[in-house]
Amino acid sequence: MVLPAESHAITILGIETSCDETAAAVVVRAPDGSGTIASNIIRSQWAEHAAYGGVVPEIAARAHLACLDTIIEQALRDADRKLSDVDAIAATAGPGLIGGLMVGLTVAKAMAIATSKPLLAINHLEAHALTVGLTDQLKPPYLLLLVSGGHTQTVLVEAVGRYKRLGSTIDDALGEAFDKTAKLLGLEAPGGPAVERMAERGDPAAFAFPRPMRGRPEPHFSFAGLKTAVRRTAQELVPLSDSTVSDLCASFEAAVCDCVVDRCERALADARAHLGERPALVVAGGVAANKRLRRALQVHADNAGVRLVVPPPRLCADNAAMVAWAAGERLARGMLHDGLAQSARARWPLDELADPVLGAGQKGAKA
Repeated sequence: MVLPAESHAITILGIETSCDETAAAVVVRAPDGSGTIASNIIRSQWAEHAAYGGVVPEIAARAHLACLDTIIEQALRDADRKLSDVDAIAATAGPGLIGGLMVGLTVAKAMAIATSKPLLAINHLEAHALTVGLTDQLKPPYLLLLVSGGHTQTVLVEAVGRYKRLGSTIDDALGEAFDKTAKLLGLEAPGGPAVERMAERGDPAAFAFPRPMRGRPEPHFSFAGLKTAVRRTAQELVPLSDSTVSDLCASFEAAVCDCVVDRCERALADARAHLGERPALVVAGGVAANKRLRRALQVHADNAGVRLVVPPPRLCADNAAMVAWAAGERLARGMLHDGLAQSARARWPLDELADPVLGAGQKGAKA
């Protein structure tokens, strides 16, 4: 079944369960390619995981299972639609925590079979990559800085479904570095927002932390050394006062911003030939909500003559509206893959043809 966007609007129910947010949304893609979020429901699980200092996969899967049906019902109700009104169902199939992915994808498959509606199994990273089409009507090509979960990459988004990875992290992803820094400083989870709150009261020049990979010709990232520098400095200053923690967080953020801006500048140099006269730099993923990073990238973009596009913070975090939108973009182009045949994938690179970047991670090469 192909739903041509030229003839009518497409209404998609999206489901997201890749990590610790249970989400469902209804999105409408208009014939002109614009989109409207009819509903976007997100339930965070941090209360369930707080005692463990991080996300526990089994707890996450059970929490998704306990509330997903209610979340879907609320999304349809808020959108003033019945399940029979939607044209297709979309669910995240990877990458992510396998238990949570199986919950969302299995529920979506059951709904698709029961209603005879098409099911699209969506790559979580592609959903982040295409969100700016929904929020800003920005179409490819553009350069993407993807900072989502265990991924930190620069990607040339050539078209819907066509991606070329330029750079990736050789060790920790940026989100992991924020989370681990928060944990070693005794801050509450989620780590990224906690570090950002403390950094607002700190001095970004208080500590001279390293800027890994800055100035290197290859457009890759590295944050393990920065994280280690924060840990060693913190150990030397025990007991830590609130003001010292704030200074550590601010100095960490300043180093992160310098590294990311430098790496984006390198990737932009590699991608300019594909991006037109006024290239766009898109930032997507949970860390894209960090205000200091957004300001640093805006200054860089202004100086480089680049248009910076970042979704609103609520759509930077994991959500189902982006999943529904990615499905709508695929449907509009006749890219209707049989989601009923798709299995959940803990790892699913956005650019599956890219050579792996070898790093020191416990699981080997980064995707």
